Amino acid sequence: MSLEDTFREEADELLVDLEAALLELEEEPEDRDCVDRAFRAMHTIKGSGAMFGFDKLAAFTHHLENAFDLVRTGELNITKDLINIGLDSGDHIRDMLEDTEPTPDVDKHSAVLLERLGSLIPGVNEVAAKANAEQTIEDTEKAAATNVDKTYRIRIKPADDAFANGMDPLPILRELQSLGPCHITTITSELPDVDSFDPEQSYLAWDIVLTTDQDKNAVDDVFIFVDGDWEIGIELIDDGGHWSDTPDTKSVGEILVEKGDATHDQVEHAHAQQKKIGEILTEEENVSPERVKAALEEQQVVKKAQKQRKAKEGAANVKVPADKLDTLMDLVGELVIAQARLNQSAVDILDPSLISIAEDMERLTTDLRDNTLGLRMLPIGTTFARFRRLVRDLSNDLGKEIELITEGAETELDKTVIDKLGDPLVHLIRNSLDHGIESPEDRVAKGKSSLGTVKLSAVHSESHVVIKIEDDGAGIDPDIIRAKSIERGLIKEDANPTDHELYNMVFEAGFSTAKTVSNISGRGVGMDVVKRSIESLRGKVSIDSELGKGSVVTVELPLTLAIIEGLLIGVGSENYVLPLSLVEECIELSAEEVEKARGSRLVEVRGELVPYLRLRECFNNDGEAPQIEQIVIVRNGDSRFGFTADEVIGQHQTVIKGLGKMYEGIKGLSGATILGNGAVALILDAPALIQLAVSEHSTMH
Repeated sequence: MSLEDTFREEADELLVDLEAALLELEEEPEDRDCVDRAFRAMHTIKGSGAMFGFDKLAAFTHHLENAFDLVRTGELNITKDLINIGLDSGDHIRDMLEDTEPTPDVDKHSAVLLERLGSLIPGVNEVAAKANAEQTIEDTEKAAATNVDKTYRIRIKPADDAFANGMDPLPILRELQSLGPCHITTITSELPDVDSFDPEQSYLAWDIVLTTDQDKNAVDDVFIFVDGDWEIGIELIDDGGHWSDTPDTKSVGEILVEKGDATHDQVEHAHAQQKKIGEILTEEENVSPERVKAALEEQQVVKKAQKQRKAKEGAANVKVPADKLDTLMDLVGELVIAQARLNQSAVDILDPSLISIAEDMERLTTDLRDNTLGLRMLPIGTTFARFRRLVRDLSNDLGKEIELITEGAETELDKTVIDKLGDPLVHLIRNSLDHGIESPEDRVAKGKSSLGTVKLSAVHSESHVVIKIEDDGAGIDPDIIRAKSIERGLIKEDANPTDHELYNMVFEAGFSTAKTVSNISGRGVGMDVVKRSIESLRGKVSIDSELGKGSVVTVELPLTLAIIEGLLIGVGSENYVLPLSLVEECIELSAEEVEKARGSRLVEVRGELVPYLRLRECFNNDGEAPQIEQIVIVRNGDSRFGFTADEVIGQHQTVIKGLGKMYEGIKGLSGATILGNGAVALILDAPALIQLAVSEHSTMH
């Protein structure tokens, strides 16, 4: 990934955070934390944009940053107009990120936005008039001692290949200088002689003492694009504000020891000679003059240094490309399969020592699997956040008053599932806003509040995540759905489906009850796509509604698409896997019971009749059924269903493999897995098999 791509990726994350902060400010204008979040995002985008050559983007963001700096100082109030400008500016910055070479239209849009900003802030209009001219950004000095309250010790050592990769440290040093008085010492002790000098190699390092009124996050942001590649050390050494000469000032020796440039023994040895410690350490202890100079600089700047340095912040987050996580997951999957083979071999050989090793390997593999799955888990709030802007904008377009409420944003789901879930949820929320929530006038006429609500929630349920989109709108009229379904030939006129079955007709291709076509909905395109998208994630979607009170769309998704716990069953010479999360119990079915049933596919389980499907017949397995078969009872929504098998082999860690293009679209199968003996077992899609069985039964009767 190039440096520009890295900047675009990081800037996109900052824009998401900026948008979230602005939307929160619209609801809580006095929230200072949100103001600081928005300002910090703008400041980082501006500084990093200038560093990577996005000069026009940086210049534009600079003016927006100035506006929010006025908000921070109390000179400008948060208003709806300012929020609108901020959101539109975020969209514009995102467009500028995508355009490698800004066009005149981009410059024109910048000028328009700056002109809008100028209507709120005197003096910006003059800047807007020059927006299309060549722009440069001057570093802002914050050197007033009265505003300074923190001093940081910063050590920078670029990666050896920094210059070869096109990274220039100078913009970073300039960005640090913009934060406040900055004392920089260049460390040249690693410079080689001329004969071995490589111009593409980085040999320099810097010791810096920075005094600023910014917090540590602002200093961290300067290194956002090199953190992890360069050696960066940031320590708070004084939080006492103004400095003056005091006896408490650390000695040069203490500072050198703190920084790791000299040992206690070296300092004690130098003190014993009663000479200047810097000279002794340089001449006899191989401490470079630059390190001593940097310690002297720090001593002069920090007059009331604390006796203990501030502990470094908690465990740092490490950003890993998604494809590397996918590769790791694939390798863990192969390890699980290899471990199953080891178990099988240990059982076949009956060697106690090998069985012991296999058991240890199984425990370690299970832990590794769980930890790897944990790496891929992300809070679903990363998806929820984007919908606040969607609801805000669509509410304005539709002339409705709608509030979005979110719950369970911390609920974790596999990254792959989250990435594919965004578009289906967007469509479901758009439908709630357009079809569900009434206009303010209609709501008041019905005795409701003019403010409609859409609630987006997520919760863990066993091995699944259940997401609900609830609205307090008009609800769905089952009579209208029934009439439309008969008109389209989806049901017969004499059919008597339940209201729940009628509601879910909206997922049929081309189904729409909208009376008019708009840019939001009404074309009958989308809900069937939503259902297919969710089912491709091995999930389920359903709708319930109450006329006049609102609707609820429920989406149920598996936690992961990679590895599941399964129940391995055998039918003849074939093996199948059922997701263990669906399995409730296993019971026996004798040949006598089958004969007494006279073709009925029902079995009594503690007074309840449970329908079942014979897998032998379903998959045309050869051979005779045993005298006693096993029925695996699974839970499907509020009902139960059974699948017959010759034997239940046991629990199995199931690595899900795709079936390939030849078998794509086959209902009843969700994938395949490889067993310890090398054989392939098909993974059954229980809900789809049940639906097929119910459809065939309805056709026959």
